[in-house]
Amino acid sequence: MVRGWYTGASGMRAQQWRLDAIANNLANIDQDAYKRDVASFKAFPELLLRRMNDDGVYKQPFGSADAAPVVGTLGTGVELNELFTDFQQGAMKQTDSDYDFALDGKGFFVVATPWGERYTRNGSFQLGKEGLLETKDGYPVLGENGFIRIKANNFQVDKEGNIWINAAIPDEPSVMVSKESNAWEQPELLDNLRIVDFDLDRYLEKQGSSLYKATDISGAAQMLNISEHPRVVQGFIEGSNVDPVTEMVQMIEVNRAYEANQKVIMTGDSMLGVLINQVSKLA
Repeated sequence: MVRGWYTGASGMRAQQWRLDAIANNLANIDQDAYKRDVASFKAFPELLLRRMNDDGVYKQPFGSADAAPVVGTLGTGVELNELFTDFQQGAMKQTDSDYDFALDGKGFFVVATPWGERYTRNGSFQLGKEGLLETKDGYPVLGENGFIRIKANNFQVDKEGNIWINAAIPDEPSVMVSKESNAWEQPELLDNLRIVDFDLDRYLEKQGSSLYKATDISGAAQMLNISEHPRVVQGFIEGSNVDPVTEMVQMIEVNRAYEANQKVIMTGDSMLGVLINQVSKLA
């Protein structure tokens, strides 16, 4: 019965972790490029149940030095195994802003921060005071050659992440019309958006403000060649990948599982109380 208390308590604690993840997902459902958290669990080591009064014949498992054959297993609860990020693609939302970019496929933009390079899927950028392409929090976005210096209405980005100035998107790079002068000009390739990926992106560490940090488990950032780039879509941003219906259904499941574990503890407490009262009468 006492073991039942710990089993129920571990189940309640596991459901608390799961509820925290679901609540965080629902709170960020409207955050651009937010990726949902998923909690996974594993069972505590199971205890083997054996027949104590037996003929001593080794039966199961094969090669065991225990003469009492195995009857079954008794679970002793669950614990949080990991809390990881699901990087499933979010829906595209059109904004028509030249400073908004969405990645269609695996990959991350690279951002320079005071704490080193950080990575993001949120392509809602702006033009900074110094002419740099920046995040909404003022962190410069990096190209393959460093900071990206642009001017308003003077650049376009194609699907491969190439940044062209004095031109529209270069379907025919040799002949383009400038947005400002409406004159025929030769477009100039300024830089390429630095886009990276990771061996195990699910183990990236969230840093807030839609930024991620590489960890020992995720591995270092790997620069992607243009041929390996996800498709870059200008004038769009990626929405969150949180499905509110799924999250609400899971929240109901969590509440029911929590209540079930709570009843296990209450029942065990009641049974122990009855046992103590009966033993005290016999004594």
